[in-house]
Amino acid sequence: MNKTQQNTTLGIWLMVAVTFIFAVQDGISRHLAGEYNVYMIIMIRFWFFAAFVVTFATRKAGGLRNAARTHAPGLQLFRSVLLATEILVAVAGFVLLGLVESHAVFAAYPLMIAALSGPVLGEKVGWRRWVAIGVGFLGVLVILEPGFGVFRAEALIPALAALMFAVYGLLTRKVANWDSSAVSFFWTGVVGAVVTTAIGIFHWEPMVGTDWIWMALLCVTSSFSHFLLIKAYEVAEASAIQPLAYLQLVFASTIGIVVFNETLRPNVAVGAAIVVSAGLFTLWRAHVANRRALRG
Repeated sequence: MNKTQQNTTLGIWLMVAVTFIFAVQDGISRHLAGEYNVYMIIMIRFWFFAAFVVTFATRKAGGLRNAARTHAPGLQLFRSVLLATEILVAVAGFVLLGLVESHAVFAAYPLMIAALSGPVLGEKVGWRRWVAIGVGFLGVLVILEPGFGVFRAEALIPALAALMFAVYGLLTRKVANWDSSAVSFFWTGVVGAVVTTAIGIFHWEPMVGTDWIWMALLCVTSSFSHFLLIKAYEVAEASAIQPLAYLQLVFASTIGIVVFNETLRPNVAVGAAIVVSAGLFTLWRAHVANRRALRG
């Protein structure tokens, strides 16, 4: 096995670990946000995340000054605020809608990235990908079931979170033209801590001892998962490991069903299958387009 294959294999295993840890985080967040104010939970999580990125930055050459030095401060500020807000919205969705249905809808974010990559990044999206995007959004409608019974407005919460995360992902790719991943990592943690503190500090609630253990676990897994994600993209091409991100839907749904006694309705299963299939197709077409561009 050559070096590239070894790196790809390592990247795949790292991505599997990342998706599993993300799913565990979502389960812990669902539990804590069901007992305490969601603003406080996310605030504490970002405190630890900010401490992690500051510590990470001080151990790098150039220290905090290099970590904070950006060539696009406005863009870094906006994308960081967007991510912090998206996490608040997503966790609220876990509490109101559950992990299974929230993740089934949230799985549409790669389709949103593909649809928005033209106006945001100036990328060309071919007709095949546009068809896949349309099919994927039909899958979301199958999950949401508009027109059948009473449509729940909270079902739109994970859709909003998916849109926000898609825009965040596109802006992160855009800012990579000027700043390193370490700089973006630093801004994400520090700005996120400031934003969530400005809201969460007014919603502080006393937490029982056992839940502080869950809170500590949430903080540790949050930082560790982002570290593993960075490592995964360092050792393997994004096109090789990005499709594995859909495993988070599988892991989170399993946690929702086993731990929180949620149910997997037939329309959610069918809709999620459509969304994931469409998303995998768009990723494959993007990979094909990139290879053609490299060949000239």
